[in-house]
Amino acid sequence: MRILVTGAAGFMGCDLVDKLIDLGHEVHGVDDLSGGYEENVNPKSVFRKLDLRLKKETEEYISLIKPELIFHLAADASEGRSQFTPINSTERNYLAYLNVLVPAIKNKMKKMVLTSSMSVYGSQKTPFSEDMEMKPEDIYAIGKMAMEKSTHILSRVFHFDYVIIRPHNVFGPRQNLSDPYRNVIAIFINCLLNNKNFYIYGDGEQKRAFSYIDDFTPYIIKAAFDNKVNGETFNIGPVEENTINEIGEIVLSEFFKGKEVPTNLKPKYLPPRPLEVKEAWCTVEKAEKLLGYKTTIPLKEGIGKMIEWAKKKGPVPFKYLEELELSNSTTPPIWKDKLI
Repeated sequence: MRILVTGAAGFMGCDLVDKLIDLGHEVHGVDDLSGGYEENVNPKSVFRKLDLRLKKETEEYISLIKPELIFHLAADASEGRSQFTPINSTERNYLAYLNVLVPAIKNKMKKMVLTSSMSVYGSQKTPFSEDMEMKPEDIYAIGKMAMEKSTHILSRVFHFDYVIIRPHNVFGPRQNLSDPYRNVIAIFINCLLNNKNFYIYGDGEQKRAFSYIDDFTPYIIKAAFDNKVNGETFNIGPVEENTINEIGEIVLSEFFKGKEVPTNLKPKYLPPRPLEVKEAWCTVEKAEKLLGYKTTIPLKEGIGKMIEWAKKKGPVPFKYLEELELSNSTTPPIWKDKLI
């Protein structure tokens, strides 16, 4: 098939592109390289640097390649920061998605595989299940909910197929280490590579579930090519949840491998981030039943693999925005004072 992957130079996107090419598909990829890297681009794919916020350019591109299947992964996934960059978050998520979806419909796209987020559940009782009402608590989650709702509505009017994927926190090699706003495991590892301590918000007892990349990509591909799951929404990730304190302990243990952790590299604590959901993890019974999902890489093993890759890559500087759109006393000092 002629397939388009948005966010193709990003961590999840490049892994998906590699596996689709291995399956023999014609894969086109776009990315604006704001969070992805050219080194991630598979040379067997047809890649173009493109900012999906640019409506005309995006429409022309979609009209040129006429993809049959689209995997939409491009996103500004800085959930916690979205309260301080609401316009940027909306443009890079909801509006960018519409800029892809509308011309794709015009050019007879057969199926959209939309990567959403479990942030749409908000702070409801865990584990989250797909039949729960979406109750977003931040700007990022509002955008993801709007993307899902727009997909539902437009598919009914224009008769294309779709599947919606809500991943857990995916991590692994090739993840962006330079982002100070998201991807807690990557942030912790890059702090240590830079000989800096990392910071934990609040008491560190927030609970999350984490997916190693090898336990994510195969199932988004299965969802794309199994017509029996058209119109379905899936949580993808392990059922085991961990606190951020536990994540920090595993990262330190795997990074130093039995050696004593230097005092200056032990974590420090900061006030909680505004509106941060305390517990966010899901049931994956639906994915187990319909997609054959199972976790194969335990958390500690996955973190060890990521650290091994990161040490070979070496430390990278964190890249901050020049300024936030909004800021007040609740703005995390890591961002305001560039602490890492």
